[in-house]
Amino acid sequence: MKPSTTIPLAILLGGVIVAAAVYFSVHRSEPSTSSGQGDPAAVRPVGPADHILGNPAAPVKIVEYADFDCEYCKNFSATLHAIIANEGANGAVDWVFREFPIMELHPTAEQDAEAAECASKVGGNEAFWKFADLLFANQPADPQDYGTYAARAGISSDTFATCLADASSTVDARIAADRSNALAAGAQGTPYSLILVAGQPPIVMDGAYSYEAVKQLVDHALQSLDH
Repeated sequence: MKPSTTIPLAILLGGVIVAAAVYFSVHRSEPSTSSGQGDPAAVRPVGPADHILGNPAAPVKIVEYADFDCEYCKNFSATLHAIIANEGANGAVDWVFREFPIMELHPTAEQDAEAAECASKVGGNEAFWKFADLLFANQPADPQDYGTYAARAGISSDTFATCLADASSTVDARIAADRSNALAAGAQGTPYSLILVAGQPPIVMDGAYSYEAVKQLVDHALQSLDH
C-alpha cells in the first residue's frame, strides 16, 4: 500500500467502525416496531436464576435487556417500577432484568454489570434490585463507589469485593449469555424488552416506552389470559 493512501484509508476505516458502534449502541427514547436481525421468539425462557421483581409465577412477564449506563434505561427502569407497583400488585405481572452492557459506547458498562451480578451472587435477588437502583440513581456510576452501594444494599463488602476481583470466573459468563440472548432476540440497543405470555408470540418493546404505552400493552396481555 502506498504511503499516500494509508492515512486516508485508516481514517475511513476508523469512521466506519465508529459509525457501526454508534448504530449498534443507539439508545432509543421512542418506541420502535423493529426487532433488529434476530427473532423475538429466541428470548430465553424465564427461570429461577433470573433477576425477578414481582411474583415469579406471574403469567405476564416483562423481560428487559438493559445497560446501567444508558440514560433511557434509567428512565425506563422508573417506568417498570411503577408498572410492577400498579399492574403487578395482584401478582399477575413481573419484571425480569437481563444484562446488555454496550461496551462500544460506555467504557464502564461491563463493570457495572459485573458489580450488579456480584451483588446478586452475594446478596441474592433483593440485593440485586437495590444495587441496580443505586447504579441508575448515580448514573454514570463510579466503580470506586461500588463498595458503598453494596453496603447500602446490605451486602457483605469483603465477599462482594472478592467476587468483583474474580469476575471472569464468577459472573462474566452470565453477562455474556444475557448479551448473546439479547442479540438473538433482536436487540440493537437498550432498553430492549419483551412481554411474555405462555402460548403467545412475544410483544416487543424496542425503546423506552412511556408508562401509558407499557400499561396498554400489559393490559392487553392480561386480557388475553381470559380468552
